[in-house]
Amino acid sequence: MEKVIEFTTVRTEAELQQLHALMQANLRANVSEEIAQEQGFVTIPYELDLLRDMNTQAPHIIAKDGDKVVGYALTASPETKHPFFDPLIETLSTLIYKDKLLSESSYYLMGQVCVADGYRGQGIFDGLYQHHRNTYSTQFDYLITDISVRNTRSQAAHRRVGFQPIHTFTDSAATHDTWVIVLWDWIC
Repeated sequence: MEKVIEFTTVRTEAELQQLHALMQANLRANVSEEIAQEQGFVTIPYELDLLRDMNTQAPHIIAKDGDKVVGYALTASPETKHPFFDPLIETLSTLIYKDKLLSESSYYLMGQVCVADGYRGQGIFDGLYQHHRNTYSTQFDYLITDISVRNTRSQAAHRRVGFQPIHTFTDSAATHDTWVIVLWDWIC
């Protein structure tokens, strides 16, 4: 029997807790080097309270198989206050896109994306992003995120969906990592 995946927004505490558990299972520190290279990983361990606060500003996008959360793509406004976002937001305030400072544009951030093992390669990643576009494209011109330069699988998947790299920076404060900023232009 074929799985029927529902793309929606986080509406319950149980969904938020499942999202958090999926994140924990796929943190770079919790997966092998082989899995990290072949299937990708997530870098930032968001606390449940932060996920809850972010969700009240703009609900996170999730994929569900029945009652089970099998994928997520976090949503964050540029006003989200957390040390993980500060380097990205500071960098975005200096970048120009289409002859305009990004800080003067209408955008929001995708904080992290993850698909559960056993569900990868089935179009869920693309479906999460299409649901982002369907849900938020009337409110924002761009969706922006950053990806660890070490996560080549994620970079390729984001290009496939429609993101384009616009800048690379090193975060020497929060993660000590180098990041590629990618932007999905919904007004082009």
